Amino acid sequence: MITCGIDVGSLSAEAAILVDDKIEAYSLIRTGPDSAETALSALRAALEKAGMLQQDIEFTVATGYGRVIVPFADRNITEISCHAKGAHFFRPSVRTILDMGGQDCKAIRCDRKGKVTGFIMNDKCAAGTGRALEVMAALLQIRLEEIGARSLDFDGDPVKISSTCVIFAKSEVLSLMREGVPINEILAGLCDSVAERVKALVQRVGIEDDFVISGGISKNSGVVKRLEQKLKVCAHIPEEPQIVGAVGAALFARDLLHK
Repeated sequence: MITCGIDVGSLSAEAAILVDDKIEAYSLIRTGPDSAETALSALRAALEKAGMLQQDIEFTVATGYGRVIVPFADRNITEISCHAKGAHFFRPSVRTILDMGGQDCKAIRCDRKGKVTGFIMNDKCAAGTGRALEVMAALLQIRLEEIGARSLDFDGDPVKISSTCVIFAKSEVLSLMREGVPINEILAGLCDSVAERVKALVQRVGIEDDFVISGGISKNSGVVKRLEQKLKVCAHIPEEPQIVGAVGAALFARDLLHK
């Protein structure tokens, strides 16, 4: 049984191919202006890794912001459900999931079968998302991948930066730069502000072990470590946290194919 999950997000798109219950291949690409074309590119990349053809796929489920316009999908399912199912696949004991994506963050509670029992999303502001960190990386002229490690290369209390608005935060960072505040201290403040914002989200949905973090920001060690300290928990992060939604979609495809 060969199934596929496609997750088209605001900044990245992922495809995951499952053969029965095993991940055969996956891809992760940047989201382009055309969501349908992005989904097809992600699928082709995963198929190439798997050594398969598109006609080998028996059922496909799409998720994410672009899920409704994936032309080859047999069904589309919300990213909330797919992230819960995918997180359960990687860690069956999971009960709380935090998906930190490019455009929003979602705190999700699930039962022992990976079924959603409750969730909360952040508001429309980009603060606390991957997009916010991208803006700051461009402003500070550093690579996005450097932020986490460099933020931890700082001892002491980080500067306070707005956790509620990217526009305010950008203005604050510019002022700090003009004052000569070291870049690593600014990065520590940025990561702390993101962690503070998502901490409130997780607390509202109610945290319960095991705690899994998915999405691109989970690769930022500065945010993750500070969030763990604030919540007093140990976070479990899949080897490739950005494919959790796509894997969940592929699992739904498997279940639907069974039916």
